[in-house]
Amino acid sequence: MQFPAFEPVSPESRIAEHTPDSSSPQVTKRHRKLLKTSPVVRPLQRNSFHSSSSSSSSSSSSPPQGSWDRLSQVQEARRRLLKGVCAKYKSKISRTITPQSVSRIFVEDKSRLLYCEVPKAGCSNWKRVLMVLAGLASSPNDIQHDAVHYGGHIRRLDSFDREGIARRLATYTKVMFVREPLERLVSAFRDKFESPNTYYHPVFGRPIIARYRSNASDEALRTGSGVTFREFAQYLLDVHRPVGMDIHWEPAHQLCSPCLIDYDFVGKFETIEEEADYVLRHHTGAPRNLTFPSFKDRNPAAERTSSRITQRYFAQLNASDLQRVYDFYYMDYLMFNYSKPFKDLY
Repeated sequence: MQFPAFEPVSPESRIAEHTPDSSSPQVTKRHRKLLKTSPVVRPLQRNSFHSSSSSSSSSSSSPPQGSWDRLSQVQEARRRLLKGVCAKYKSKISRTITPQSVSRIFVEDKSRLLYCEVPKAGCSNWKRVLMVLAGLASSPNDIQHDAVHYGGHIRRLDSFDREGIARRLATYTKVMFVREPLERLVSAFRDKFESPNTYYHPVFGRPIIARYRSNASDEALRTGSGVTFREFAQYLLDVHRPVGMDIHWEPAHQLCSPCLIDYDFVGKFETIEEEADYVLRHHTGAPRNLTFPSFKDRNPAAERTSSRITQRYFAQLNASDLQRVYDFYYMDYLMFNYSKPFKDLY
């Protein structure tokens, strides 16, 4: 693992022009064969999308030791599979850690914890937990959305110097959480485009409507409101996007570089409360009364994105676009052991 000489830099901008990523291999028939031969979490069918997408509930009391043992075994299997996938693509993956490769990692020094942010996979509540661990609040429930995301209370790893980054990566517990990729995409679309938003509508909505909607109204072109899921998918798949990528739908493996950074715990949103509490009990020394919050951070009145809702959105796409969206997130499916969401994908 090499560390180039670099100075601390500010976090990357929200929008980054889409350029080919050498650490993200192209999808080939051989890659799909790997997915077919890898152990999967559960079988899925076109008319029966991944069925356990909302986070599982957990009580404030610690699970029995048998549950902890089971989680430990699951975690070992996940990390072993991830390392195997990374080994197969090692010739295509950079071995140099740069400020960009750690720019999504948040630091909590007191608990010696590094958390890589994957938006729409529980990141808001994870940041609340980090703030409590840092002594900035007594309970995650007391922290408002704006304080979490815009308060600047938690430092990113790329804000440290070269030695500070290397030391923390070598000695701190490194954690990331992922989510079923297509469900995460739908969750992002619903949050950013189906609710009022003073950033995503003008910055993303206007160019998307201008590029992909025939005979768009002046009102739509002015406000950027009313982007359809089909238009959003067209934007996502366009190699010449009218506006750059965004972290809310960027593939998780590109955000967290799990082939470059050896994460100690790779959790899943589908069972986030139980798994996050395991991290808190076993890796941070957190007080027993601190448990992972279960509340919905934004648009609490809206139904949480589920497998049923995800299936409804993807029914709006033709078979070709559905395949291309799946290909876009293929490496996430492979690395994090999510099975194919629809049976007619190849």
